[in-house]
Amino acid sequence: AAGGTPVMSKTGHAFIKERMRTEDAIYGGEMSAHHYFRDFAYCDSGMIPWLLVAELVCLKGQSLGELVRDRMAAFPASGEINSRLSEPAAAIARVEAHFAEEAQAVDRTDGLSMSFADWRFNLRSSNTEPVVRLNVESRGDIPLMEARTRTLLALLNQ
Repeated sequence: AAGGTPVMSKTGHAFIKERMRTEDAIYGGEMSAHHYFRDFAYCDSGMIPWLLVAELVCLKGQSLGELVRDRMAAFPASGEINSRLSEPAAAIARVEAHFAEEAQAVDRTDGLSMSFADWRFNLRSSNTEPVVRLNVESRGDIPLMEARTRTLLALLNQ
């Protein structure tokens, strides 16, 4: 709505800060609720998003619960699901092979991201723990997101 262009980055503050500087980005964020701002020396801040949300609640005249519910209904997400696997690379390769024909886009900026007409996922090995992290999202379709999450977890755990 404000004319920004999303740019992918590897997860982790060092990678995000470097990419933000390269792109002269005004904002960067992670699924883990880290928020980085150019005007705050690219540092992580929880206070700035909290203040922006407080302003949005005041401007919209809706409760935070109402605003969040509307966004979550539009883009249901699994949340980050962590799995300890004995062979993570093989599991990720198995998932990629399973969805290769169906995927509309594949991105390997940070693990394996595959996009489809009405859903997408990211699967990556953690940089800090011996786990793989899975995030699944859909466009307004909770049952689809849940079904795809079950399929992905079954493939990972084969």
